[in-house]
Amino acid sequence: MQTKSKLLLLVTLLLVGLAIVIAITVSVKFRDYSIQSAVEKAKMTASIVKDGLTAHMVNGIMDKREYFLHQIAYNDEIKSLWVVRSDKVIKQFGPARPNEEVRDPMDREVLKSGRTLQKITETTEGVTLRVTIPYKATVIGTPNCLSCHHVQKNDILGAVSMEFDISGLRNSAVFTISNIVLINVVFIIIMLLLLNYYVSPYMKLFATLQDGIKKAYYGDFSHEFKTTVTGDGKDFVNQINPLFRKIEATFGDIKHDLSTFIPQNSVASDDPLYEAKIIISELSDIYKFKKTIELDATKDTIYQRSMDVLQNKFDIHNFSLYEVNTITSERKLIFSSKQAQSICNPEVDAKPELCRAYRTNNAVISTEFINLCQNCQAHDFEYICLPMIINSDYSLILSITTKEQEEFNRIHNLISSIENYFEAAKPVIESKILMEKLRDTSLKDAMTGLYNRRFLDEFIDTVMNQAQRAKETYSVLMLDVDFFKMVNDTYGHDVGDKVIKEIGSLVRNSIRSSDMGIRYGGEEFVVMLHNATDEGALKIANDIHSSFSQLVFDVGNGEQMQKTMSIGVAKFPQDGNTIWKCIKYADTALYVAKTTGRNKIVTYTASMSENESLR
Repeated sequence: MQTKSKLLLLVTLLLVGLAIVIAITVSVKFRDYSIQSAVEKAKMTASIVKDGLTAHMVNGIMDKREYFLHQIAYNDEIKSLWVVRSDKVIKQFGPARPNEEVRDPMDREVLKSGRTLQKITETTEGVTLRVTIPYKATVIGTPNCLSCHHVQKNDILGAVSMEFDISGLRNSAVFTISNIVLINVVFIIIMLLLLNYYVSPYMKLFATLQDGIKKAYYGDFSHEFKTTVTGDGKDFVNQINPLFRKIEATFGDIKHDLSTFIPQNSVASDDPLYEAKIIISELSDIYKFKKTIELDATKDTIYQRSMDVLQNKFDIHNFSLYEVNTITSERKLIFSSKQAQSICNPEVDAKPELCRAYRTNNAVISTEFINLCQNCQAHDFEYICLPMIINSDYSLILSITTKEQEEFNRIHNLISSIENYFEAAKPVIESKILMEKLRDTSLKDAMTGLYNRRFLDEFIDTVMNQAQRAKETYSVLMLDVDFFKMVNDTYGHDVGDKVIKEIGSLVRNSIRSSDMGIRYGGEEFVVMLHNATDEGALKIANDIHSSFSQLVFDVGNGEQMQKTMSIGVAKFPQDGNTIWKCIKYADTALYVAKTTGRNKIVTYTASMSENESLR
């Protein structure tokens, strides 16, 4: 209704303005017309006076002109009339009579300039129009002014001054304008009544549209639109009501469906449409993220992409990601940003169950309770730890820290969104772990737990290329059990398998994580020592050699057995420009150890390849 009032007020102002303009225009025009009429009458009277005075002069009865002038002036509209002489006429015919003398400056100005002048004087008692018209000498017609007057053509002979009472014109103007104003007021009232009659239904329709749209803005599409308008307005209402019913049903389904993906109220907004837009946009981003990581080769790549999301999408820069192996009960740092603050006690890495987030599988938010996690070292900043169980073997812990309360509040509001991304990544990470297990199984020897020959065939070139780029070295050890065939032939393959398993265990315990132990085939093993010195490589070879010789195997029937091994050593890239060559050279050194007495360690030299007797 406020719009209706504004519209009626606007129309009223326009009509009133129009009425005022009309009244002013009519008033001005009426006044101008009245004055012009009076002036024309004055000119006509002056012309009569001129002709009459001329006739009196020609007939020689100028002394009788008073009567003539009095008769002309005897008029209800003419208040006074007088004639004045110019200086030239006075000079020729003598001084003017008392009532023919110049009375005021206006008479003097007309005698001087020869122009007709007029002046209006308005008082409360009435309106007076003063007009003074010059009387010029002419030579046209009869008589010729120059024949009687000693003047030149167009010289001023005198002037006729008159005062008219035009108060009646003013009263007529006021009456006319009053009628115009009255007519305009009546017209305005009629127009407003008509406008109100025809506009009110549309204003009501507009108001109900506003109410419906306002409700729809907050997700309520139940509004019923009503109108008394016919025609297009009625058709519009008949179309919009079914549309709102359809939107209400559809939007309800959308909200219900969205809640299955993202918890309700996860977006801080009173606008459900905006909330739905944000949630759909987030679902779209999560879907793209998931489709991307599904094509990644390893879980480490997925971890890196997840860190990119935290940094680039959520603008979080102080965080660490940990991977927990539930089988070995170890926690490993996967990623830590440069600004991240370590908040866990050192022993948590060895005992992940000390981490409250991992133990409870619930988000740990430092502001919820004083010193909430007893194994955190956070004193000057707040933290949020989010756990995620991948499967029975692996879990992830995301630790976010900040010193600024405003930033902490912002991150706190992002928890649901962050968890949504990790939930999307969870099945993909789990599949990558499974694939790694399967891959690991296919590349490892089931009996010893060491890599097998297939691993060597697939990855040795990659290892070599990385070593060449980084200028790294590898010491290659080739191990072989002396007279192993006799073990199988004498005691059976079960005892032989025990020997192989012990060698695998011995190798695993003797090398570092950067080294590689490989079951090359049968009783042959290859050990690749990363960046080992010559002394270090020989020390490990001696440790394996002596430890193996001290092992005692139970072969059954109360009997025991001890075995020895021979080891060949080669160095990459000193001995060969490829690791395959170094494996061959280590095998050559092993052969030399076999042929020169066994139970020894032999380091490869170039002469071994050149001397046929040594191979």
